[in-house]
Amino acid sequence: MILRHVREFDYVPVISMIDDWRGGRHMADMLPKLFFQHFQDTSFVAERDDQIIGFLIGFVSQTYPNQAYIHFIGVHSEYRKVGIEKRLYE
Repeated sequence: MILRHVREFDYVPVISMIDDWRGGRHMADMLPKLFFQHFQDTSFVAERDDQIIGFLIGFVSQTYPNQAYIHFIGVHSEYRKVGIEKRLYE
């Protein structure tokens, strides 16, 4: 597994999978493209065999710079409970 910073071009693959990863629950509206454009330094993607298997979108508070906010985390259902969420948070 490879962890890297999110890039703008990750938006389409993530947004096309997120509803399926959440059991068909409509979540795509909660994840606008601006997060992939403006929070790349504080957001991450987990890849395996060149496929996105997880991601975390977050940012540092402008008001309290020693605090961060996790907006969204998603992991492919086949890869849950193997520690990907923990690695993304770390």
